[in-house]
Amino acid sequence: MPHAADERTRAPEDGWPALHADASATLSGWTPTSTDAATARARTLDLLTAGPVAISRAHRAGHVTASALLFDATGTRVLLCLHRKFHRWVQLGGHCESGDRTLAGAALREATEESGITGLRVDPVPIDVDVHEVGCQGGSLHHDVRFAVFAPPGAVETVSAESEALGWFPPEQLPQPLAGGTARLIPPGLAAFRRAGPPPVP
Repeated sequence: MPHAADERTRAPEDGWPALHADASATLSGWTPTSTDAATARARTLDLLTAGPVAISRAHRAGHVTASALLFDATGTRVLLCLHRKFHRWVQLGGHCESGDRTLAGAALREATEESGITGLRVDPVPIDVDVHEVGCQGGSLHHDVRFAVFAPPGAVETVSAESEALGWFPPEQLPQPLAGGTARLIPPGLAAFRRAGPPPVP
C-alpha cells in the first residue's frame, strides 16, 4: 500500500499546480529591478522547489504572495492602504488563492478586492520581489511578488476590511509610517506605467 503524501509538501487543494507553474516561469524569466530583488528572487525560486504547496499559506516555512502598486489613470498618484494589523502604509496585496492561475492575476484580484475599484489593468511583468517576516501561521515568511496595476479614469476607492484607511499619494510624497520595501516600488512601477500607455477609451 503506498504511503500517504507528506502533509508538509502536499498542496492542500488541486488548484495550486497551475499557479506554481506560473510563478516558477515568471520568476525564472524575470530581470530583477534591484540587487535586493535579485536576492529575493533567488530565495523565492528556492522556495518553489518545495512544489505547489509553497504558494499556499499552509506552508509555514514560507509562501508566495502577490501585491500591487496601484496607479491612478494619470500616473501621478498611487493608492496605499493603512494596514489594519501592521498599522503602516503599504501597497495592496495578500495571500494567493486556489482559484488564481497566475501571480499577476492574484495581484489584480487583491487590488480589486482591497480598493473596491473595478476595471483595473495589471502589467504581467513583476516590478519587485521581497521576502519579509510576518505573523501569519504563528510566524512565517512572505515571498511577495509585486506588480504595477492601473486604475481607470475617475476611479473611486472603497475601504475594505483589510485596511484602516486608503489614500492616494504622489509617488514623491509617500506617507509615514511606511512599510519596508514599498518606496522601492516607485521607480519600476513608474516605468511599467509608461510602458502600459494610456487607458483604453471606453
